[in-house]
Amino acid sequence: MLERKQKLARLIEFGVEISQVADLDLLLEKILSEARFLMQADAGSIYIKEDDTLHFSYAQNASMQKRLEPGKKLIYTTFSMPISNKSIAGYVANNGAILNIPDAYRISSDRPFSFDGSYDKLSGYHTQSLLTLPMKNSRGEIIGVLQLINAQDDRGRIIPFQAQDEPIVRHLSIYAANAIERAQMTRTTIMRMISMAELRDPKETGPHVNRVASYAVEIFEAYAKKQKMDKEEIDKQRDTLRLAAMLHDVGKVGISDLILKKPGRFTEQEFAIMKQHTLIGARLFKDARSNFDDFSAQVALNHHERWDGKGYPGHVDIFSGRPLAGYETEEGQARGKREEEIPLFGRIVAIADVYDALSSRRVYKEAWDQDKVLQTIREERGKQFEPQLVDIFFEIQDVIQSIAKRYPDEE
Repeated sequence: MLERKQKLARLIEFGVEISQVADLDLLLEKILSEARFLMQADAGSIYIKEDDTLHFSYAQNASMQKRLEPGKKLIYTTFSMPISNKSIAGYVANNGAILNIPDAYRISSDRPFSFDGSYDKLSGYHTQSLLTLPMKNSRGEIIGVLQLINAQDDRGRIIPFQAQDEPIVRHLSIYAANAIERAQMTRTTIMRMISMAELRDPKETGPHVNRVASYAVEIFEAYAKKQKMDKEEIDKQRDTLRLAAMLHDVGKVGISDLILKKPGRFTEQEFAIMKQHTLIGARLFKDARSNFDDFSAQVALNHHERWDGKGYPGHVDIFSGRPLAGYETEEGQARGKREEEIPLFGRIVAIADVYDALSSRRVYKEAWDQDKVLQTIREERGKQFEPQLVDIFFEIQDVIQSIAKRYPDEE
């Protein structure tokens, strides 16, 4: 087991690390991984507080993960619960107190809360020791709840969480709460930009951009692992990709309502104007000061390029729209980018965006049947989409489907 000095040193490093993470989902993953490492917990979960509700937002379970095939991810269902004293997490959020429970199935009947063992029954997992604590920011406000499950000794035996370690995980929860709050502010800013686009184009909804971004991140992670990319670099790029992918169509704010909200097919002239959203989006990030600006410009500009070179806008100057020297066609148009001329993030978001568009209901169409959507993606392998990325997309279908359920369209 880690010595106390080692835990304190690691805690300081962790505080620095998470201050550099902008994306909320990646942040929750890092927080839970670190808390489990420090407390030698087999599993855990994070609940985020919104008004009087706790949202089950992230989970890990080492024992359940071992049952899966190599490379597969643990799929979990998100849900919400009211903040009340009836549940363990609700009690912690309501009272701001730590609960250290040696045996979840032997909670005294005089306590107001009880353990819900329904997940254990469904999964075959056995929850025993629980450490549940509030995540409070620097102002003392509760941002969420961190729950660790089944502390283990060096032989892997389940033991109670040690009371002397509670101050360490309490400090971690403070770092976590402040980092989550910063990430929420970043995501709120992004969603406000998307809301502006949604006012112009009803297709650009919060659920749509969250799904596209999540699909893109999962495709990238699976691709990067196949490329033997370093985990630290994968995390860094995942962090930026999610935010950039959410803004893939932000350039539509510069397109006329007469075109954006037209229910039928575009004329050739209207479609030419519509294509300009890629250039407008790239211009929004022209004065790049970070990887976020660079990647957002790349995604906005390139997510309609095609692997076979028949996409748009092609090799153009983003300000004038004119073809770059040496890239004109015989007709004087810009040649489309093809294959690896298209930046990786543009190639990835292309698949994610098309998949979600076909799978979703729009004012001008119903959602396609899932088999038809997947068949279309298969048929476009090597045409619209990079073959390797299509193969990866199908390899992670279980994760793709779970994302679709996590971000349903609003009725």
